[in-house]
Amino acid sequence: MASLRRTRPRLLTAAALVLGASLALSACSSSGGGTQDSGAAKVSKKASTSQYRGTVLSKNFEKPDLVLDDTSGQPYDLRARTAGKTVLLFFGYTSCPDVCPTTMGDIGVAMSKLTPEQREKLAVVFVSTDPERDTPQVLRTWLDSMGKDFVGMTGDLAKVKAAAKPLGILVEDPVVDAKGAVTSTHGAQVLAFLPGDDKAHLLYMAGTSIDVYRHDLELMANGVAV
Repeated sequence: MASLRRTRPRLLTAAALVLGASLALSACSSSGGGTQDSGAAKVSKKASTSQYRGTVLSKNFEKPDLVLDDTSGQPYDLRARTAGKTVLLFFGYTSCPDVCPTTMGDIGVAMSKLTPEQREKLAVVFVSTDPERDTPQVLRTWLDSMGKDFVGMTGDLAKVKAAAKPLGILVEDPVVDAKGAVTSTHGAQVLAFLPGDDKAHLLYMAGTSIDVYRHDLELMANGVAV
């Protein structure tokens, strides 16, 4: 999948994240067909003086008011359970062959380079776009290979879509072909919500390096302002 590379932080204008529009889409097939970039929205950007290497958002989105089942099968209130922490939020599904495991795996490696005290201040949350197949147990097994502290949420797809839409993240119904391969089209970006206001301030596209994640996660854990 094409990645967005930058040498300086960027300020992404609000026009880039209009309702129903996704900056980048991932069409993942469990048959291993690969990920296709449907094209990023055209946006205007300007330099930012932020220390962060991720894309700095000019419009800060509210953390979704979302309650689904966690990997133990119990209700998980995203806002309540992550209060006071920086949250990295990603929408995807476990049978995705490429962008989902790559993104979550890279975040997991970056998290492993932080101290326990720093990791305690962060929450990585994965919301399934294929809840019919991503049961709590399936989701837990998959996430454990990336990070045992990662939070998995699964449940009503209508709720997932409703939570993703205001963030500019498109989530479509999974499609199963005649051979049983699942394709789920979903936004491939990671949003970082900061605890000061529980809003998204940073965005990371597919292909973001482990080093960028490590650098920014350390700043977040240490309370560095965007």
